[in-house]
Amino acid sequence: MDQVYNRILESKKQGRKSLAVLIDPDKLSLQECIKTVNTAVECKVDYFFVGGSLVTDDSLSEKIACIKELTSTPVVIFPGNSQHIDDKADAILLLSLLSGRNADLLIGQHVLAAPFLKRANIEILSTGYILIDGGKQTTVSYISNSNPIPRDKPEIAACTAMAGEMLGMKLIYLDAGSGALNEVPESVVRQVAKNVDAPIIVGGGINDAEKLKRGFAAGADVLVLGNILEKKPEFIIQASEILNSINDLNVY
Repeated sequence: MDQVYNRILESKKQGRKSLAVLIDPDKLSLQECIKTVNTAVECKVDYFFVGGSLVTDDSLSEKIACIKELTSTPVVIFPGNSQHIDDKADAILLLSLLSGRNADLLIGQHVLAAPFLKRANIEILSTGYILIDGGKQTTVSYISNSNPIPRDKPEIAACTAMAGEMLGMKLIYLDAGSGALNEVPESVVRQVAKNVDAPIIVGGGINDAEKLKRGFAAGADVLVLGNILEKKPEFIIQASEILNSINDLNVY
């Protein structure tokens, strides 16, 4: 049942880095989704994340079905609230917003979702979700009514991640937020990686090759590409080439 988690965990044990493509149902039409997915499949990305902080229509299910028809690559829901559940997906990131003090996103939405998740044939990935200041207010910080951790306070991020791991969370997700001006700093990723054993996912603001390389070098196990692919879809090709070169080096 833990196929996606075991896949992430095994990659981490082998020192193999992974790429995920985030599909925001609100921002991509069906045809744009198909084009993005086909390119990502050709580049052999490892995961598709689907969702966002604010999904304003009912296209989440449509986009998940579309991806499942095109590829066997795992599809993981990136939920914004308790309604973002679809059993056609392979897994869901059950995000607990550890960086904020909004009880609704620490446990409230999870309580509402629990009976539906219990019945759904979907893998649950308990995830400590930590927002890091990305240089401007993002949708997730506004919707969650929470302040991100300052980007120059890696020790706070590390202690927050440690607490999440001690509470039994399987994954740690460091996010600068969709459309962030700046990515999660290397110092934050490095400090978190130094202090937790759980696989680390990093997203937000990764929009060029150097940021991608720095994220992996600092200790990210999975990097998530989102907004940049809406503006520059060919970046996935460059990102894939970088990933392959890193993984080839890690083999030896």
